[in-house]
Amino acid sequence: MSKLKGKVVLITGGARGVGAETARRLVAKGAKVVLVDLDREPLAALEAELGAGNATSIVGNVTSLEDMEAAVAHGVQTFGKLDVAMANAGIASYGSVLAVDPATFRQVVDVNLNGVFHTARAALPALIETKGYMLVVSSLAAYAASPGLVAYHASKAGAEHFANALRPEVGYLGVKVGSAHMSWIDTPLVQDAKSDLSAFRTMLDRLPGPLGNTTSVEACADAFVKGIEKRKTRISVPGWVNGIRWLKPLLTTPVGERETARHAHEIVPLMDQEVLALGRSMSARTAALEDDKQPVTQ
Repeated sequence: MSKLKGKVVLITGGARGVGAETARRLVAKGAKVVLVDLDREPLAALEAELGAGNATSIVGNVTSLEDMEAAVAHGVQTFGKLDVAMANAGIASYGSVLAVDPATFRQVVDVNLNGVFHTARAALPALIETKGYMLVVSSLAAYAASPGLVAYHASKAGAEHFANALRPEVGYLGVKVGSAHMSWIDTPLVQDAKSDLSAFRTMLDRLPGPLGNTTSVEACADAFVKGIEKRKTRISVPGWVNGIRWLKPLLTTPVGERETARHAHEIVPLMDQEVLALGRSMSARTAALEDDKQPVTQ
């Protein structure tokens, strides 16, 4: 019998991508899920797909603590408890520091970092009761940086360190804290960037070894479910990402930055030109949802 049977898992950014696929696999193992997102139609569709006894959903914005408190209360009221909270909602921006729209930069940090705080702040009282597990979805971007994606990298590095600081704060209360670190996953976020920017595609092509490869959403969700089941401190997708964690001190030296710096003169101006031509610092899909105050799941 799976250790997840009967567990209640809250997932932000649960309507699409990794959040939705993780929810499907959790339910298949006997868990119940509380889906939180602002993308209303796919959110309702996923709840219906999973079934009322297995899933419940609530529209909520991770940039609002009140929304996250309401989401947790909804989940506890529906299923009686909360065992796991997965802070998964995330967005990205395009362009260098000199080119990115400042409002977009702030929005990325608000969703990717403040959203993690709001999720944890709202969920922790319930998780303390069940001696549960908090999963913060960070990224390989917390270990290794790429030009033109500063807001994403900075916010994901912050999310990782948030998890590291939270771990001892609640560990003695019986709550385990993990962080997830993925390379490029074949989500709409990555698909949109590839479609919008030849500079992004060039950057991936120039990355050494497996660093530019893309992993399927299904494989990522499988790793997440295994990590949640084992209450892991770190989840790496693919597994080689954990090796990059150990190389992080080297990657921030002149030697480690040499490969990225070697192509920056080509990639950064091209990306900034393309961002200017697009007239936006994020994908059209994300921009449309942001106009409706609807963050996109990763």
